[in-house]
Amino acid sequence: MLITIIALAFGEIRRHLLRSFLTILGIVIGVSAVVTMVTLGDGATAAVKAQISGLGANILQIRPGQGFGHGGGGPQPPNFDQADVDAIRAQITGVTAVVPQAQSSGMAVRNAANWSTTITGTTGDYFVAQQWRIASGRTFTAAEEQAGKAVCILGSTVQKNLFRSEDPLGQRFRIRDLSCEVIGTLATRGQGGGANDQDDVVVMPIKAVQRRFTGNRDVRLILVAANPDYDSTALQASISTLLRERRNITGAKQDDFNIFDTRQIAETLQGTTKILTALLGAVAAVSLLVGGIGIMNIMLVSVTERTREIGIRLAIGALANEVLLQFLVEAVALSCLGGVIGLVFALIASVALAPVLQVPFLFGVQINLLAFVFSALIGVVFGYFPARRAANLNPIDALRHE
Repeated sequence: MLITIIALAFGEIRRHLLRSFLTILGIVIGVSAVVTMVTLGDGATAAVKAQISGLGANILQIRPGQGFGHGGGGPQPPNFDQADVDAIRAQITGVTAVVPQAQSSGMAVRNAANWSTTITGTTGDYFVAQQWRIASGRTFTAAEEQAGKAVCILGSTVQKNLFRSEDPLGQRFRIRDLSCEVIGTLATRGQGGGANDQDDVVVMPIKAVQRRFTGNRDVRLILVAANPDYDSTALQASISTLLRERRNITGAKQDDFNIFDTRQIAETLQGTTKILTALLGAVAAVSLLVGGIGIMNIMLVSVTERTREIGIRLAIGALANEVLLQFLVEAVALSCLGGVIGLVFALIASVALAPVLQVPFLFGVQINLLAFVFSALIGVVFGYFPARRAANLNPIDALRHE
């Protein structure tokens, strides 16, 4: 009996293909919009997470000033020095690495090739703290760090522009007026925060950068790799207390340095993108309700058109529940068909838009299943009233209907 009812329902849908397509159009748009928005939102969340992870996992960045830089007005706060780095390493519990960093910029030249790049002076712990893999070669030795030797490790962007397809290991190039030997290359990392190319960098021992480029012993940035088992807030408070003491900041005076926690900002940004994705998905879901109203409207029209047919079926012995089930199956079939087509459109749209928005395409099984199930429920909810109306028709009145 159920097979017969399903066959009758699909036969009715085939007889009015154009009307059926227009009926499910709202469902198609709703499902495709919801799935596309959520898929791209998940991709944006993953992109944010990847960019933040480029700063290193469980990393505290300590800078002079109250923001990213010295700020405007008033005297500039002093930079850090190696003694501050040593004090944090020796006196703060829960720290796995403390990395000083000095930075400059300059023109790198090799033969006829030249490239303007960033020069980062640091120690071997930098690559551990940043979780940045060495693609080939090695990092600095302790002797090279202590002597400030002119050795360097290249980011992939610099390597590509200076050496192209050649192996740079063991070769020399000039950065400003300094001849530097290449001892290693870094794995490709891609874009970082603010669309900065993280691979456009030459990494050297910090003493070499201080002596040859900055002309002082200042440390502009301290990277602190925190043990994930320790509370980040307590760790920041301990570092802040130590630095206030070392920089003679007493009483209610404001800090002249700032501590930036990459893990906290990652959690905040990911939470924000998830909320925005949910809001966009909720807005797009409104069109699903519009599609459900369209199905109910067409099913009511169908009941009116087929009143005489319903009367004949009831008169020859069909049960009211069978009539109800037939119209309910039609409504559910229409909404499910709309859901499938909507998922196909969503897949095409997501694949096409992800590269444009520069986010990864992440196929979410959960949201696709949820959207399909929801479209089927739309058919049940909005198809029930017309189906009930058909089942409750009086056979005699239905046979008299013209």
